[in-house]
Amino acid sequence: MSRARDEAGEEADADAAAVDPAEAFGVVANETRLDILEALWRADDRPVSFSALHDDVDMRDSAQFNYHLQQLTDQFVAKTDDGYDLRHAGAQVVRAVRAGTFTRQPDVDPFEVEGACTRCGGGLEARYADEQFRIDCVDCGKSHGEYEFPPGGLVDRTDAEIATAFDERVRHLHCLAADGVCPSCAGRIHTEIVRGGDCCLDVSLRAEHVCERCRNELCSPVGLVLLDESVVTAFYDDHGIDLSSRPYWTLPWCVDDEYTTVDSVDPWRVTVEITLADDRLTVTLDGNLDVVDSDCVSCDG
Repeated sequence: MSRARDEAGEEADADAAAVDPAEAFGVVANETRLDILEALWRADDRPVSFSALHDDVDMRDSAQFNYHLQQLTDQFVAKTDDGYDLRHAGAQVVRAVRAGTFTRQPDVDPFEVEGACTRCGGGLEARYADEQFRIDCVDCGKSHGEYEFPPGGLVDRTDAEIATAFDERVRHLHCLAADGVCPSCAGRIHTEIVRGGDCCLDVSLRAEHVCERCRNELCSPVGLVLLDESVVTAFYDDHGIDLSSRPYWTLPWCVDDEYTTVDSVDPWRVTVEITLADDRLTVTLDGNLDVVDSDCVSCDG
């Protein structure tokens, strides 16, 4: 049997064993059941006994409590000899609630962020709307990135802390995407380089990542995928700079495409140029955004 047929069969078996989405969402669409999942999530030690779990949930009727608990068992909660434990699906439900994706619509005033516009040198301002966090120049309007940021990330944080969390999240999302793993569902990511067309990032050359399973999409200037490449971090280290301490939007090669040169299209070869002091690093990537070559030279000769 071919590998393709094996994979197709495995996917069919997985789909056959899956719970109907409407049924799954219906199971957790109940306040008591959400309270049970939350109680298990908060527990310092698991499994949790029936009596301890009952005490932690505001429901006096033991029979009713048991009914709701049994509805969660198997898909969201695991029953063991020592009590009840939270399954991965149950933990994901709690995380979604705490992220605020379905429950919060925060109103955040624009605020200044560190750095200057890579195009005109103007100040930068962060804005948040519809779960999208974006950074723009207040003078020329140049976009320095627009990416998903769950509402829960805004809770109990100062403006500076929100900006730092956003920077870390963008790095994480694109690191996974560049490695071919969807940050939403862990499915297979398809990556391609795209030139031309409308783009919220204000670039003409970009990398587009699309999940083959859940259709999650991410796009970025090509240079952004280099943030965690060893050759780039080492280049910064050699100049006494910790690259992880620099917000991505302050790095011109991460937000502009003028530092990226198209060497060929079929196959794709693009080169990103990074300059520090009197040294210039050039990194060449293929169509999958894998590094195929790099070179460091002194700009003064």
